[in-house]
Amino acid sequence: MERYGIFSLLTICTVSAMLMAGCNSKADKDSNYMEKLELTTEWDKVFPQSDKVEHSKITFHNRYGVTLAADLYVPKNASGKLPAIAMSGPYGAVKEQVSGLYAQTLAERGFLTIAFDPSFTGESGGQPRAVSSPDINTEDFCAAVDYLSTREDVDPERIGILGICGFGGFAVNAAAIDTRIKATVAVTMYDMTRVTAKGYFDENDNADARYEMKRRLNAQRTEDYRNGEYAHAGGNPEVAPADAPQFLKDYVDFYKTKRGYHPRSLGSNEGFNTTAALSLINMPILSYADEIRSAVFLVHGEKAHSRYFSEDTFKKLTGDNKELLIVPGAVHTDLYDHTDVIPFDKIESFYREYLK
Repeated sequence: MERYGIFSLLTICTVSAMLMAGCNSKADKDSNYMEKLELTTEWDKVFPQSDKVEHSKITFHNRYGVTLAADLYVPKNASGKLPAIAMSGPYGAVKEQVSGLYAQTLAERGFLTIAFDPSFTGESGGQPRAVSSPDINTEDFCAAVDYLSTREDVDPERIGILGICGFGGFAVNAAAIDTRIKATVAVTMYDMTRVTAKGYFDENDNADARYEMKRRLNAQRTEDYRNGEYAHAGGNPEVAPADAPQFLKDYVDFYKTKRGYHPRSLGSNEGFNTTAALSLINMPILSYADEIRSAVFLVHGEKAHSRYFSEDTFKKLTGDNKELLIVPGAVHTDLYDHTDVIPFDKIESFYREYLK
């Protein structure tokens, strides 16, 4: 028996237990993982509801046992198995903001879509709250694919994902690991691991700067443990200082005004946990972006401060099924909700080509 090793023994014990107890139904298995969430029933989005799609709330779980909340958008009068797209972002936003607008718009164009809140944020579960993780946030996209792949009205061979801002980077990272994803769109993307570890435009890319940041964050860990609660990094200010960079003013204009404010959005309120930055510093994403074989479409604004993230990522991608579109005159947040600027026609045609 010794030659089988510990993992084989565990497998034998597990199988034996299943045979003795009997296999549960899928619903019973799901109930073992799914945290019970309280989801709002009212329409509380920052955009108007469309009369061209059916909307409902759904939940699914990731492989860490976190239950995620999502809005499901299905084209009215749809039939058969549909192409499907899962989407999330921006970083610090909730599904009632940007990702929901994208999901509803693409559902109007014939796709079954879901917009989900990442783990530990919005209506999704997980403790502690307001955590960001390059691993778990990448996994959230893969978990959405799990869910879509098992729906009877979805063609599992025609599933795509879409990430906005920081979740554009996590979406590309998911495409590098999940071969079920056939097409990925990243809009106005950030690589959150790069900007956290190196600063904007890599201006703090040196060991001393990172050491000082890690020293400060680890001191905060001690304080958090002592206090029994996690300090928050703070969201956007109520009013941008006059000397603030333009992109901060743009964020304030979205997150802190009627245009985009939402009470569950970290970007509109207290921000992520301060110490969430530690894993972003230490675990860079996109290491295997050059190995993505499925289609990828990067969309960025010409005048966006974050444009270099998409341009540098595009340089890593290989194959003739990769595209980069620079939208003339657009800043970072224009691609959040300015429907006259967001290139929905080109996004739709990209998915039509690769989800067929």
